Amino acid sequence: MKLREGVEWAAHCCINLSWVAPDKAVKAARLAAFYDLPAAYLNKQLNALGRAGIVSSQSGPRGGFRLGRGPEQITLMDVAAAIDGSAQAFLCTGIRHNGPAGELGAPDGYRTPCSVSRAFSSADLLWRRQLAAQTVADLAAEVRRANPAAPDYVRHWFDRN
Repeated sequence: MKLREGVEWAAHCCINLSWVAPDKAVKAARLAAFYDLPAAYLNKQLNALGRAGIVSSQSGPRGGFRLGRGPEQITLMDVAAAIDGSAQAFLCTGIRHNGPAGELGAPDGYRTPCSVSRAFSSADLLWRRQLAAQTVADLAAEVRRANPAAPDYVRHWFDRN
């Protein structure tokens, strides 16, 4: 499973937005500057988060992005699905029914999902459950434990403009 870099960018932006005052909107260009990212590409990720209700946006001179709901209500699965979609990582094409392999064994055994499909589906479900069990608030708390000054630094940095 490979997630696009936009998932990482979006998760970090959500953490930062969780530390900014709730009434303050942050422009995509400012969020991009904080990580030295391309603003146009980050804006696409933020708009995807907006379509999912993870962030809200406001246009105008005092516009920008803010969290659309509390950080404890936003899971990493929400972020990943908003950016990369919610389709399963593995799609079984049923190749065991093709060629001479389709002639082997009892045909009744081919009516159930194959062991390869079951294994990948099980792993996908575990991955999704793990991401759904962690919230932006959990990550923000972890960052805060590692660097207690981080929230104040982020808040101050975004308050400058």
